[in-house]
Amino acid sequence: QVQLVESGGGLVQPGGSLRLSCTASGSMISINSMGWYRQAPGKQREMVARIDSDGRIDYVDSVKGRFTISRDNAKNTVYLEMNSLKPEDTAVYYCNTDSRMDWTPRLLSWGQGTQVTVSS
Repeated sequence: QVQLVESGGGLVQPGGSLRLSCTASGSMISINSMGWYRQAPGKQREMVARIDSDGRIDYVDSVKGRFTISRDNAKNTVYLEMNSLKPEDTAVYYCNTDSRMDWTPRLLSWGQGTQVTVSS
C-alpha cells in the first residue's frame, strides 16, 4: 500500500500564499504521477494540478499563473505553491498519487486532506 501525509494548509488572507506538501511512503516500485485535488463544500472534487514522472504538468484553468506544482522524486514528495490566493480557492486539498506496485501497474492513493481557507 501507499501512505500519503499532507501538510501546509491553513487560514490565509486574500492575496496571500501557502505551500502544501505531500510525502508518499510504502512499497511502491515507482510513482507515475503526483497531484493535488480539491473539494469545496457542495462541489465536486476537481483536479488542481498534476505532475507526471516525465515532468509533464497540468493545471486547472482557474489556478494557472498562481499555483506551481513540483516534485522531489528522491523524497517521494510533491509540493503545491499557491500564490495570490482567492476566497474561491477555499477547499479541502487532497494529495493523489498513481503508483506502480509489484502486484499492479497502477494504484491510486489519496491523502487525508488538508483545509485551505482564504478569508479576510
